[in-house]
Amino acid sequence: MLEITPWKVAQVVLMARELDRAEGELRGFIERLNEDEQASLVAVMWIGRESFAGEELAEAIATAKREATAPTADYLLGSPHLSDHLENGMDELGISLSDEEDELVRRG
Repeated sequence: MLEITPWKVAQVVLMARELDRAEGELRGFIERLNEDEQASLVAVMWIGRESFAGEELAEAIATAKREATAPTADYLLGSPHLSDHLENGMDELGISLSDEEDELVRRG
């Protein structure tokens, strides 16, 4: 089961799209997530880049927790196409971020 809300994933996606101006904000947001949320975020990114399949979510989360050696924010910000991978991963899990993204953009 995914241990992070779609709303939080949508936040990361939107900030990652604006990385040149929002890197500090994104880094802080990721650092404030708990360990389970950070591992889920990494797992979703892995699923989105096809390192794991959607049905392997639990294994991907366990692997992310086990292999976490660098700060999660550093790892994710070093990943090219982060926002695309997160969106693709959520789609693979059957979770659309469009409503959350629209709401965040309206608030923004």
